[in-house]
Amino acid sequence: MVLIIYLLAFTGGFVIMSLELLGGRVLAPYFGSSIYVWGSIITVFMLSLAIGYLIGGKWSVRRPSLQRFGSIFLVGAVLMYPLVLFAEPTMQWIFEWVDDPRYGSLLASTLLFMVPTVILGMISPYSVRLLVETVEHAGQVAGRLYFVSTLGSSMGTLATSFYFVLHFEINNILIALTAALVVMFVTATICHRLGLGEARRQ
Repeated sequence: MVLIIYLLAFTGGFVIMSLELLGGRVLAPYFGSSIYVWGSIITVFMLSLAIGYLIGGKWSVRRPSLQRFGSIFLVGAVLMYPLVLFAEPTMQWIFEWVDDPRYGSLLASTLLFMVPTVILGMISPYSVRLLVETVEHAGQVAGRLYFVSTLGSSMGTLATSFYFVLHFEINNILIALTAALVVMFVTATICHRLGLGEARRQ
């Protein structure tokens, strides 16, 4: 079970940072790639993750299980996929109504990325809850978990910036990220049904 949770946390970190970098590519045709745009993207992602951490921490105390943990990935996938369909028309609408690139990029980042990122932010605190068996080991477990999650974020950053955007269309990358979240949901569900999470649910 431990390795499965680490895999889920790694994937969550990977997807979050990949999505954040893609956000810059999505906004660039309309608002450019200035410091205003990246400031908007980073602000929205950091705020969204903070909210996700808070919600995930609260939700993790209610009958924690791999099944419920996996549902976070499924919801994240469902909320991320509409970017493939609606990112372009949303950007066009915002660009027509908000001339200032600062507030236009901030509004676009909020509308497009805030909700899925909040959901993905729930992954880390829920992972900690599933792994912690005693209060004495909580710090050690959290440290290892955030190491794995941050490692995933680093790999997501490198893979997206060095390879993905050079060889694939943005929508194809988004579809692949969505598929990765669905695979994690299926993995968590199968492991739950095999009883791998029973020992830590108490």
